[in-house]
Amino acid sequence: MMTNTFAQLGWFNAMLYLLARGLAAITGGRWTLFRYRFVAQPIGDTPLLPLRGTDIEIRLPAAHEALPPDYPRPANVIGQRYAQGARALAAWRKGRLAGFLWLIQSAYQEDEVRVRYLLASPHTSWDFDVWVRPEERLGWVFRKLWEAARLDLRQRDIQWSCSRISAFNAVSLRAHASMGAVNMGSATFLRCGAWQWMLASLPPYVHLSRHPASYPQLTFQEPSCPLFNKSARS
Repeated sequence: MMTNTFAQLGWFNAMLYLLARGLAAITGGRWTLFRYRFVAQPIGDTPLLPLRGTDIEIRLPAAHEALPPDYPRPANVIGQRYAQGARALAAWRKGRLAGFLWLIQSAYQEDEVRVRYLLASPHTSWDFDVWVRPEERLGWVFRKLWEAARLDLRQRDIQWSCSRISAFNAVSLRAHASMGAVNMGSATFLRCGAWQWMLASLPPYVHLSRHPASYPQLTFQEPSCPLFNKSARS
């Protein structure tokens, strides 16, 4: 198991993953460590899966719609996302929620750690919290969601969709890489009770937050911009 973790994540991320698990166990969850990779993938014209997943229905639920009883996110978190201007794409199969993903343009206030992401270009969008019901993960739900997202973003003249992915999630990293994602940088967050430390490859690079109203802002350039290439290599 240990060897497999190092093989999938690389030694650095694997060591942080083990540290994160150890901190959470020792402190009863009061200390948590997160490491993120930021990527951008091009929004192209080619459909992802023509004639596949025809029994999967994609919906764009409104903010006032009731959530399914087994929706895997708290109602207050969903309310905060809609308040920021985020939109959700939901996949339904056989009358049951099969998966969802969220989209937002311009800026996004993270709900896992204290940080704000800002997209500098109007031709970029943010996709986040992609979830697929476990028993559907070998089917077509994921690609149906991404095809719906591709069509939605193309209509809005979006050329790149940016994502925050856990550096401990090898499956998600591989999935994004298979769709042409490029690197935008990384950030590590350590939360100790009310305090939070951040180390990032993007300005401001280092940040200490002592209360919920204090958070850093990470600004992402469009991949074709020279500033993007410089920050991504940092």
